[in-house]
Amino acid sequence: MILMGCVAFARHVGPTRVEVELLPQCWEQINHKYPERRLLVAESCGALAPYLPKEIRSSLVLSMLQQMLAEDKADMVREAVVKSLGVIMAYIDDPDKYTQGFELMMLSLGDLSERVVNATHQVFIPAFAAWSTELGNLQSQLIPSLLNRIEKLLQQGEHSLDEHKLHMFLSALQSLIPPLFGVVLENAPFTSRVTLQSDITPIEVTRFPRPASPLQDVAFIVGSREQLGALLQLYEHQLQHEGTTGWDSLLWVVNQLLPQLIEIVGRINVASTTCLHEFSRFFWRLCRTFGKTFTNTKVKPQFQEILRLSEENVDATAGNGILTKATVPIYATGVLTCYNQEEDRKLLVGFLEDVMTTLSLSHAPLDSLKASFVELGANPAYHELLLTVLWYGVVHTSALVRCTAARMFELLVKGVNETLVAQRVVPALITLSSDPEISVRISTIPAFGTIMETVTQRELLERVKMQLASFLEDPLYQDQHSLHMEIIKTFGRVGPNAEPRFRDEFVLPHLHKLAMSNNMQTVENKRMDIAGQLFEAYSALSCCFISEEIMVNHFLPGLRCLRTDMEHLSPEHEVILSSMIKECELKVENRAMGEAQGSISIAASLVGEDAKTKFLSKMGQLTTSGAMLANVFQRKK
Repeated sequence: MILMGCVAFARHVGPTRVEVELLPQCWEQINHKYPERRLLVAESCGALAPYLPKEIRSSLVLSMLQQMLAEDKADMVREAVVKSLGVIMAYIDDPDKYTQGFELMMLSLGDLSERVVNATHQVFIPAFAAWSTELGNLQSQLIPSLLNRIEKLLQQGEHSLDEHKLHMFLSALQSLIPPLFGVVLENAPFTSRVTLQSDITPIEVTRFPRPASPLQDVAFIVGSREQLGALLQLYEHQLQHEGTTGWDSLLWVVNQLLPQLIEIVGRINVASTTCLHEFSRFFWRLCRTFGKTFTNTKVKPQFQEILRLSEENVDATAGNGILTKATVPIYATGVLTCYNQEEDRKLLVGFLEDVMTTLSLSHAPLDSLKASFVELGANPAYHELLLTVLWYGVVHTSALVRCTAARMFELLVKGVNETLVAQRVVPALITLSSDPEISVRISTIPAFGTIMETVTQRELLERVKMQLASFLEDPLYQDQHSLHMEIIKTFGRVGPNAEPRFRDEFVLPHLHKLAMSNNMQTVENKRMDIAGQLFEAYSALSCCFISEEIMVNHFLPGLRCLRTDMEHLSPEHEVILSSMIKECELKVENRAMGEAQGSISIAASLVGEDAKTKFLSKMGQLTTSGAMLANVFQRKK
C-alpha cells in the first residue's frame, strides 16, 4: 500500500518533486535498524525508477542499491535490491554504466543467499541481457567476458579449481542462452519476410527447455508466441535449405562460441563430477534452445571432428588425450541426450561403444567412459541403453574390451533396479567369468563384490557367492596372484557393508585361508603385495561387529598370519597389527567375563532401581510443588 501511494504521488507530481521530496526519505533510511524499513527502501528504488530524472536513476539510485547489495545483512533486503536493479537496468540508457551493471550482476551472482541468486537469474540477468542486446554488447562483450572468467579459473590448475565460482559463471552463461537465441532470430536474413499468418505451425510444448522465469522465455524476448512461431519456421527452413551466409549473429555462435566452449571442456578434469554435470546441463540447454537441425549440423560435427573415433584411429588415441578428457562425458550426456528418437539413441549407443573400444584397445584410462556412465546412470531411463552398450563389450572379439565391460558393470549395479541386475547384469557377468582369458575373469570380481553389497534377493546372492567361491577354491586359480589381489581388495571394500552372514561365513574364513597361504609364498614381492592388500582389508573389517566364534576361529588367526608376514616385510605394519591383535584378544576376554557376570549384573541393577526409588521419594518430601523442585536445580543468580 505504501509503495502504491508513493507511485501514485510520483505520477502526479513529476520527476523533480519526486527527487526533492520522496528520494531523501529513502536515502535517510538506507541503514534503518528494522529490515522491513530497509526492504521498503529497496523496493521503492525500483518502483519509483520510471518517475525519476534519468541522471538520478543511473547515479544516486544505482549507488543506493549498490551500497545495500554490498552491505545489508538481511537476505530479503538484498533480494529486493536485485529485483530493483533489474528494473533500473530496463530504464538506464547511459552506455558508460554498462561496466558497473556487469559488476553488480557478478556481485549478485556471488551472494551467499540462494534467494538473492535466484532473483538474479529471474530478474536481473534477463534485464541486463536485454540492455546489452540494445547496446549490441551481448555477443561482443557480455558472453565473452563470462567465458574469459571461466578460462582464467581453469588456468589455475585442476587442483585449485574454485567449483563454486565455475558454477556461478556457467549458470549466468546458461541464463543468457534465451536472449542469445533471440538475437540470432532477430538478426537473421529472413527477418524482413516475417508475417504473422494463420498457417504457422504451433510451437511444440517441449520445443524449449523450461525457462527459469517468464523473463527468460524466448517468446517474451522476441515479442510474442505468434512472432516466435513465425520466426522459428523461417529459422528451420533457412538452416535446412539456405545456410548461414551473411547471418553474422549465428556465425558468431558457430565459429566463436562453440569452438571456445569445446576447448574449455577439454581442459576440465574428468574427476570433477560437479563441473561435468554443470557443463552437460549447459550444452543440453544450448542444443535444445537452438533446435535439432542446429544440433545435428553445427554442434555434433564440431565434437566429432575433435573426438575422431574410428577403428583405424586406435593407435593415434594413445597420443590423442582428448578421449580421456571431460569432452567425452559432456558430449555424451549434454549433446547426445538432447533428443530422444530412435536414431538419437542409436547414435549415443554407437558413440559409447566406440569410446569403450578405442580406450580399451589403446590401454588408455577409462575415467571418461566411467564419468559418462555415472552421469547417464543417474537417470533410470538410460539403464537399458547402458546395458546394451555393455553387452556389446561382453561379446566383443578383443579381451581388452571384454575386460572393460566387466569393470563397467560395477558402476551400474548400484543404480539399476534388482530385476535388471538379475536379468541382465548377473548373466553377463557369469558369461564373462568363464571367459577364455583369465584377465577378463579377474575383471568381473569388483562387480560381483558390489552385488553382494547392494542386492537383497537371496537366490541372486547365492549365485554370486558360488561364483566367488569357485574363484577361491578351484585349483585352476591356486597360483593366480592378480586374482587373489583383486578378491582381497574387493572383500576389504564391500565386507563392511555386506550382510553379516556373508561376512562371517564367507569373507572372513577365506581371508584367513589367503593369509595362511601367503605365509608359504616364496616370491618376496608377491608376498608383500598380498600382505599389503590383506592389511587394508583387515583394517576395514576391524570396525565391524564380529561374533566371538568367528573372532577366535578366523579373524584373530588371520591377523596372526599377517603379522608373521609383516615381521619380515614391514616392521611398522607389524606394530599396528600387534596392537590390533591385543585389542581383539581383550574384546574376547571381556565378552567371556561379561557373560559370567551377566547374572550378577541383573541383581545389581535391581538394587540400583531400589536406590533410585528411595532417592526420588526423598526429593518428593523435600519439596511440596513441582515449581520448587525445579528451583532446587537452578543455579543461584
